[in-house]
Amino acid sequence: MDTQKLLGEVAGQLLSGAIKVVDLTAPLGPNTPLIKLPPELAVDTPKVEIHEISKYDKNGPWWAWNWLKLGEHSGTHFDAPQHWITGKDYPDGATDTIPAQNFIGPVNVIDCSVESAADHDFLLTVDHIKAWEAKHGAINPGEWVVMRTDWYKRNGSEAEFLNANETGPHTPGPTAEAIQFLISKDIKGWGSETIGTDAGKAGGMEPPFPAHTLMHKANRYGLASLCNLDQLPPKGAILIAAPLKIERGTGSPIRALALVPGK
Repeated sequence: MDTQKLLGEVAGQLLSGAIKVVDLTAPLGPNTPLIKLPPELAVDTPKVEIHEISKYDKNGPWWAWNWLKLGEHSGTHFDAPQHWITGKDYPDGATDTIPAQNFIGPVNVIDCSVESAADHDFLLTVDHIKAWEAKHGAINPGEWVVMRTDWYKRNGSEAEFLNANETGPHTPGPTAEAIQFLISKDIKGWGSETIGTDAGKAGGMEPPFPAHTLMHKANRYGLASLCNLDQLPPKGAILIAAPLKIERGTGSPIRALALVPGK
């Protein structure tokens, strides 16, 4: 295969619109929903702040720019293995040490939107994944797997997005067995449209927070607060999810993009 020729063809199809770019990212700003943790357990990420440095004025007559205050895990973001205690010892587990090749790969989109609308605590199981594979084809090593729930449509309201009450947050996600099954298939990483990669009630699972605990233990990656997964086919798209190259970064906001066939 002539790789240079192939890349030229891809570039041409991007320019012609034969390959379409889908933005999978939520806006990042002061109203971005952020996870809320029990104060006795942890300190929360502060709200995103955008501060003006200059805007064509005495502080910078010909340019505008801002400085930001934000957590690594704000908005649509990437979870590196060192984000979790189970992945803390991987030398290639931080945002500045992960090989760039690992940020890009084919993506499998498992549609759970109907189930999640009916049950906010819906859990993706191994049987669900096997049924999806029987219909759409095998999930292969090195591929991304993401769970479509259409939960991103709640992203404009933190209260609706977190969906918490006196019993805790109620958002869909995977079972521990589903995550272990995907790891056994040697996937690149796991992604969701909710505030984090786990279900709202994942703190009570065994192990707790399995998408974090097991994925990062296996030196795999997480993507959270993804948007527009309803615009992707079940198979056939390419996902680009590159974090900022933060020194010893445990994660980063990203501009997640997908390449899909155009019309």
